[in-house]
Amino acid sequence: EVERSSTSDTVEIRKALASGFFYHACKLQKSGFYRTLKNPHTVYIHPSSGLHKSERLPRWLVYHELVYTTKEFMRQVFEVE
Repeated sequence: EVERSSTSDTVEIRKALASGFFYHACKLQKSGFYRTLKNPHTVYIHPSSGLHKSERLPRWLVYHELVYTTKEFMRQVFEVE
């Protein structure tokens, strides 16, 4: 079990995840969709995500998986600061 030692732990965890999932990083485009960095293609935040209806979309995201339906959607996303 890991004990929480400070409020900055979440930052360290997100840094570790971002470094491990670097190939799953994407950047927000001016048109409101995201482009992946490795093999650039257009992806969207999945409608079930809490970020989907966010007023302020994060500039950078890392996703865990892509789901192909009517569009290519990212699931399990988190913001990279």
